[in-house]
Amino acid sequence: MRVEVLTGAALEAALEDVARLRIAVFRDWPYLYDGDLEYEKRYLQSYRDSAGAVVVGAFDGDRLVGAATGTPMEDHADDFAAAFEGTGERLEDIFYCAESVLLPDYRGRGIGHRFFDLREDHARRLGRAKCAFCAVMRPEDHPMRPAGYRPLDDFWKKRGYAKLPGVIACFRWKDVGETESSEKPLQFWMRSL
Repeated sequence: MRVEVLTGAALEAALEDVARLRIAVFRDWPYLYDGDLEYEKRYLQSYRDSAGAVVVGAFDGDRLVGAATGTPMEDHADDFAAAFEGTGERLEDIFYCAESVLLPDYRGRGIGHRFFDLREDHARRLGRAKCAFCAVMRPEDHPMRPAGYRPLDDFWKKRGYAKLPGVIACFRWKDVGETESSEKPLQFWMRSL
């Protein structure tokens, strides 16, 4: 196993595999994302377009088994940046840690920490003062919630992240078993670097 920072041409070369990972990992709870490769290619364009973008890849040999992405906040989807309106936070101070996706067989090995460490290091090199991410909010009584599910809140808190009260983005995707996309709320978390 190796975990490394990908930028430039290496980032570009990894994006199709990142798309496949997003589709596979986000299909599970709590995202329940019924994704397709064409949408993913359009979504991941922001990483091609942003000079400050990063992909942190986890490799088993040459196979990408996990990835964590990020961009300066102002380079990412307007839907996410709009959540900060009226908060007093400057987007130019924030690095957005987008997805962290890791195949189940590779979890519990410290890779999640490496994903955050390397994205936070990248954010510091860009002169960012804060890192933020968001997580989907699902009702406790959702019919697809697995028995015994434990959210990642404790992991994020140990890394110094805290929920930003009222800073909620809305994003649309099609859930597994649905025929149309629907809007989902995503709670922002942030920490100072």
